[in-house]
Parts: sequence; structure tokens; C-alpha cells
Amino acid sequence: MGRLKFLYPLLPGCTKLGRHYVPREPSQARNLTIQPIEWPSISIVIPSYNQGPFLAQCIQSALNQGYPNLELIIVDGGSTDQSIEIIKNFSDKLTWWISEPDAGQAHAINKGMEKSSGDILAWLNSDDCLTPNSLFRVAMLLTNNPEVDVVYSHRILIDESGNDIGKWIIPPHNNFVLSYVDFVPQETMFWRKSLWASTGSYIDESFQFALDWELIHRFIEAGAVFYRAPAFLGMFRVHDKQKTKVNMHRVGHEEMERIRERAITKLAQNRVQAVACRFLQKIALGWYLLQARFIEILWYARISKIE
Repeated sequence: MGRLKFLYPLLPGCTKLGRHYVPREPSQARNLTIQPIEWPSISIVIPSYNQGPFLAQCIQSALNQGYPNLELIIVDGGSTDQSIEIIKNFSDKLTWWISEPDAGQAHAINKGMEKSSGDILAWLNSDDCLTPNSLFRVAMLLTNNPEVDVVYSHRILIDESGNDIGKWIIPPHNNFVLSYVDFVPQETMFWRKSLWASTGSYIDESFQFALDWELIHRFIEAGAVFYRAPAFLGMFRVHDKQKTKVNMHRVGHEEMERIRERAITKLAQNRVQAVACRFLQKIALGWYLLQARFIEILWYARISKIE
């Protein structure tokens, strides 16, 4: 941030992937009123490579949901740690799994999605976790709101030991802000299979870092309706070998700029409009961050509620 480092403490939590406060035990899940609906099938693909220390907790976070119509698919990239033994321990509860060399995370997700048949789709990185009851919440939201195509939520940050170290509390969905920067917590995002089919049924394998943001852009271009749920649906793990940290400077900035340029070509007809659009994107981002900070303050003051 250079000369603006002094502003860092004033920024909302959704701009930070470090520790926000002293590690603490994750809060117990609030009671959820389960509605009597016909539960749609949910398929979750877990791509993994040498994430043995976290893999069991990731798998358990999905299985412990007790969701009655879950497909859990694991695509391992040929791990050399304890991952295979961990997967085998859960094999009777998995819809499908494989361990073999692949061409990266996007390729692994695509292989897993080809084996899926759920009405609702998602992927969960093997170092992240779902929060209790998140699948029931997603299913009820999409069943009761047929106009919604994509659901995501606020995010809990956890450390290597699974302790709560921070929160991403974000404003309602904003397509224009997403044309410039991605604030959708990937581990909380679920979408309808019909939307997946209408946008090509694939993750772009030319992306290593911003593959979820590229998918979100295709969803937006297809006219998808997004809904930011007032809940914490997932937990994002912060650790030294985390792909987000490792890839940010190596490939992340280049991939993000590719997506921004693609968005500009959709929004602007010429160079003058492109310059104006970039300016408006930054104004929109500033307003978004102010909203995020305000919502965050209300939540910490217990004035607003997030499930």
C-alpha cells in the first residue's frame, strides 16, 4: 500500500487475509429452522494436492452437515503426503474420488464436475471448510427464491489449527464492483446446475489464481441473479502454503488484469469510455468498502445479525 499504510487499520476486514484478532474457538452454530421441503441434490467437488493436514477437516465439514442429498467428489492430484489414506478412510461416504496427476486446480474441478449430477453445484478447496447447516441454508434459499441463480455469503477466516482469526463481512452483491475486484468468498458460493450448463459447464483452465472470478464473470454475462446471504457459509483457511498467497504475485496480478480488461470491453465502446469506466469502478469500489466497514461495525456492535 506504500504511502497509504497508515490507512490499513481503517479498512474493512474484507480487504485483509491476515489475522484480525487473537485466535479464538469458532462460534457455535445458531439453531436453524429446517423447512419441510424436497431437498435438492447438492454436488461438491473437493480438488486437493498435498493438503493432508487439512483434508480430513474439510471432508468432515461437508459430511457433518447431515444433508440428505449430498454428492461429495474428491479429485486428488497425485498427492505424496497422507492425503490418499485420509480419502480412503472416507471412501464409503464419497460419490467418487480419484488420485492421479492433473493439470492444476481448474482441471481437477472440471474432472470432478463431470462426475456430478446435483441440482446445486460448488467446489470446496481442501484447506477450507463449510460452516454447520450451510447446505440446508443454501438449499432453502435457492428453493424458496427460484429467481436466484447464485448464493454466497460472508466469510470466516481460520488459521492452521482451525481457530477463528477474522471475518469478511461484505455488502449486498454488486456486479459493477465485481467488474474491477472480486469480493465473493469462493468457499461460500453455490450455483444452479442450469446456470453451469448455460455457461459452458467448465472452469477456464488457463487460470490458476482467478478461476472463480472468471467463472463469476461468465455468470454475470449470462444474466445470473446473485444473492449475498446474511450468513457465514464457509471458512477460509489462512496458512503459509496457501495457494492464494503463493500465486498472488506470480500469476494473480496478471490474471486479474485479464479479467478487468475483458470487463472493460463489455462496458466501454472506446478508449474515452474505458478511462471513464475505470474511474467509476474505483469510485464504486470506495463506496463498497465504506458500506463494508459500516456493516462490519453494526455487526460487531451486535446491532445487525448474521447467522
